[in-house]
Amino acid sequence: MHSSEDPIDPDTPVGEEMELLGTLIEQYEKKHYPIDPPDPIEAILFRMDQMSLKQKDLAPYFGGKTKISEVLNRKRPLSLRTITLLHKNLGIPLESLIHSKRKVKVG
Repeated sequence: MHSSEDPIDPDTPVGEEMELLGTLIEQYEKKHYPIDPPDPIEAILFRMDQMSLKQKDLAPYFGGKTKISEVLNRKRPLSLRTITLLHKNLGIPLESLIHSKRKVKVG
């Protein structure tokens, strides 16, 4: 058995077998244990925490402090404009911002 200090050469039969097993495990996990992207609000709050942002710092992307509060409290849906701005300016993945059971406001 190999230890972590004795890496397996990928160009050997054992290395090829390990790579194949890794691929099979990855496919199995994707099929049987898929991981959904985070909720859009959770994604925004996470990025705010990462960047040490306050709600008021998001005003340019939401169009005002009131809208920020309404969205973060789930009383107002994200608009496509806001989703685009959050993605472009804060680097929040689109997949995270559009993955929702709620409707997205167009406009």
